[in-house]
Amino acid sequence: MIVVKKLVKRFGLKTVLRGVDFAVQPGEFVALLGPNGAGKTTFLRILAALSRPTLGEVRIAGYKLPDEAAQVRARLGVVSHLSLLYNDLTAEENLRFYARMYNVENSSARIAAVLAMIGLEARRRDLVRTYSRGMQQRLAIGRAVLHDPQIMLLDEPYTGLDQDASSMLDAALKAVAAEGRTIVMTSHDLARAEELAARFDILSRGIIVASATRKQIKKNNLLSFYKQALAD
Repeated sequence: MIVVKKLVKRFGLKTVLRGVDFAVQPGEFVALLGPNGAGKTTFLRILAALSRPTLGEVRIAGYKLPDEAAQVRARLGVVSHLSLLYNDLTAEENLRFYARMYNVENSSARIAAVLAMIGLEARRRDLVRTYSRGMQQRLAIGRAVLHDPQIMLLDEPYTGLDQDASSMLDAALKAVAAEGRTIVMTSHDLARAEELAARFDILSRGIIVASATRKQIKKNNLLSFYKQALAD
């Protein structure tokens, strides 16, 4: 579903990504881990067709970036620590706005289904500015899956959430993953990444330095794998 070969990204004289090779199979949930400054957000922005690569090949669902960016964006759902919601609209109004943008068919039924999935049916007519941070992030996931995208890109979705809000977001992400979507998530929360993802790739100094599946990592040993990958 995602194929990246020899990806390089430079900003002036600074090289952020130094030849990244990366591939994700349909329905796979990959956690992209690494220290601050490793290039994780830059990498996700390129996958989301929000930034152009300097060198290398990037294909999403068979479409080449940046040449076929419009086709790629139609198949993506993107969630970051910014909710991209309108605070003076209700949850339902926000979803209806995005449904029009994506030409979602039978939008009323789809909106109802999404609100049920993220657990916000009872608050559907409340203004988003009255929501807690965790509720806004759940609605952001609803916004991202509304048009039934094949691929989800999640950039530090737990930023700023307390423990209760994070637990509710866990449930929303598990529901999204259970629908068979391909997911790539960056996170500094190793415990949550270990709970959710099926594969773990470590990005450091602009390259993927290690990769392992859940089966290859013993229970509760992701931290050791992470530290060893960075040390090596």
